[in-house]
Amino acid sequence: MTPTTSADLPTAAHRNQLLRTMMSEHAKALLAYADKLLNDRHMAEDIVQETLIRAWPHAERLYSTEGSVRGWLLTVTRNLVVDRMRSAVARHETIGAEDKDVPLPDHTGAVLASVVATGLLRRLSHEHREVLLHTYLCGRTVQETARVLGIPAGTVKSRRHYALNILRAEAGKGLSPER
Repeated sequence: MTPTTSADLPTAAHRNQLLRTMMSEHAKALLAYADKLLNDRHMAEDIVQETLIRAWPHAERLYSTEGSVRGWLLTVTRNLVVDRMRSAVARHETIGAEDKDVPLPDHTGAVLASVVATGLLRRLSHEHREVLLHTYLCGRTVQETARVLGIPAGTVKSRRHYALNILRAEAGKGLSPER
């Protein structure tokens, strides 16, 4: 083993020149590769910067060996992208996804319809409301409603008919423009 002298060590100026050469020859290709993997330009720029920072101490060795400088840089870039994606998945984040507000269903129409229906039903007499309750809400037939209420089936039909007419008329008043 031969001892290393200060003359054998690359100077900072020489390493800086190798870094500038590396950037001019490979930065665009690294950025395009990282951007394609991530689909996020800003994160790709961060990855390329980290790749070049990691390459800087090894610049002399990279240019003095027979291997491909770009191949080494692309491998480091890919590894950094994979590390970044794995860390994001571990935190339940998605790379490149924007936080989007998810629209919630609007229930105001249903609430308004319920308020209007309640108001209309309050305008009916107790007997009319009772018949509508049994025939529509409870799903009973005219005969079943008559038996439960203790009135004739004809009376159930009559009350239902008049109750619906009243509701239609009242609803029509609310929908027509005021004069």
